[in-house]
Amino acid sequence: MNAHIPRKRFGQHFLHDPGILRRIVDAIAPRPDQRIVEIGPGEGALTLPLLRAAGKLTAIELDRDLIEPLREKSLDIGELSIVNADVLTVDFTALAHGAPIRLVGNLPYNISTPILFHCLDHAAAITDMHFMLQKEVVDRMAAAPGSKTYGRLSVMLQLRCAVEPLLRVPPGAFRPPPKVDSAVVRLTPLPAQQLPDVDFGIIGNVVRAAFGQRRKTLSNALSGVMDANAITAAGVDPRARAEQLQPSDFVALAKQIR
Repeated sequence: MNAHIPRKRFGQHFLHDPGILRRIVDAIAPRPDQRIVEIGPGEGALTLPLLRAAGKLTAIELDRDLIEPLREKSLDIGELSIVNADVLTVDFTALAHGAPIRLVGNLPYNISTPILFHCLDHAAAITDMHFMLQKEVVDRMAAAPGSKTYGRLSVMLQLRCAVEPLLRVPPGAFRPPPKVDSAVVRLTPLPAQQLPDVDFGIIGNVVRAAFGQRRKTLSNALSGVMDANAITAAGVDPRARAEQLQPSDFVALAKQIR
């Protein structure tokens, strides 16, 4: 069987390093009683060992040319269900059917952030997520207040999930090699009682405005959203900058708007 030619428009980089694959499978630690959904299985390098361990797996693949070869490879291994769709259109809550799912995937780097936010919309139906991403994105996801990489993605993810970078992956582990280092991250959605008691849409508006002009003080950056008195009432210094705030501070600001 001829090797599939990776398509740039789908952001395809196929992982092939056996050592890295083994470490990812060990980190996921799949079991037969778990429902695993893989985003972008590609040629099945991660799909097949996961399927072998779990017995069944659902894969979401946009590239039709990859589907039949993957189905054939899986025949003697386990029960593979393939959904031919753009992941941004997939309703993970409906796919879960009331039982939590585990998401895994080597995400296309050109749309990784929209995919992450799409998954967050279905966090209540997800046990955990193990994703391969551009290392720079993982650094931003896990960044602490005060760092240069701390921003909107850091805040919005950390309010919904525990973020745990797991391993760094060099370009040579892929075919074709990307121009950047990659990393694997584990996201574990927080239990309902630890989630903010304010609408995430409101929080998102505050965070977006605050980091949209991150060199400005909050009173200036948020001038179209709230005034200095409301910022002070939230227990936040209006002279501070967005990168100095804890995720919980943005929740307090959003409550003032509510």
